[in-house]
Amino acid sequence: MRPSFPPHGPRRHRPTLSARGLEYAFRAMFRKLDPEQIVETASRLERRIEERFPGAGLAKLAEELTQVTREARALSAWLAAPNKALRLFVGAAILVLFAIVLGAAATLRGATGPHDWADWVQSLEALVNDAVFVGVAVYFLLGLEARRKRARALEALHVLRSLSHIVDMHQLTKDPERIVSGGPSTPSSPERTMSAFELTRYLDYSTELLAIISKVAALYVQELADPIIVSAANAVEELAVNLSRAIWQKILILDRVTPPAPPTVG
Repeated sequence: MRPSFPPHGPRRHRPTLSARGLEYAFRAMFRKLDPEQIVETASRLERRIEERFPGAGLAKLAEELTQVTREARALSAWLAAPNKALRLFVGAAILVLFAIVLGAAATLRGATGPHDWADWVQSLEALVNDAVFVGVAVYFLLGLEARRKRARALEALHVLRSLSHIVDMHQLTKDPERIVSGGPSTPSSPERTMSAFELTRYLDYSTELLAIISKVAALYVQELADPIIVSAANAVEELAVNLSRAIWQKILILDRVTPPAPPTVG
């Protein structure tokens, strides 16, 4: 007895995602910044700093940066999503403006319109003025969503710029000269209790904080490729790189004058 099949033939198992789709999804993982990964990296760095330097100001700064990355995750999603309510409002406003122009144009015809050359000139001038006004209004309305998102992104980038300077302030007094030269202190000298290894770790954590700040700035650009936002994000990234470069000079000095420490985690 032959098995019975459905009218369209035997059912076959079809994979939900083809090999080409899997390859594309795999490549996409390395072509866009993942906000979840940035948050996870910042959270882990916060724990590492707190475990190494409990109660330190740098640990509290890392906690604040973790909160900023969470806010950046939500903001990046908001920047990427279209504002449907605002777009409906803009569309309705543009229709109303065009209706006004059409109504003004209708006065040039019909029994109620002008009947001599002077009336035609005056009516045409008024129509041109209305058209110019409508054009300016439409241009303003079409850019309303972009300007709103730009303002939010610029505000967030300003926070990142401030965080970069705060990270730099925390490491200003962490100078390796005491370990290198061992000069005398003055009454106003900051207290230096870190060993060479601890100081190296502190400086290294500072560079990692700056790296996360630059990645958050790049996240905003990824979702809103506005020229003003790109310029502001590039400025934040350049600031973070320059500050990090200065910190790495201190780390190199410590590596040259101190013996290598045993491998450690964190």
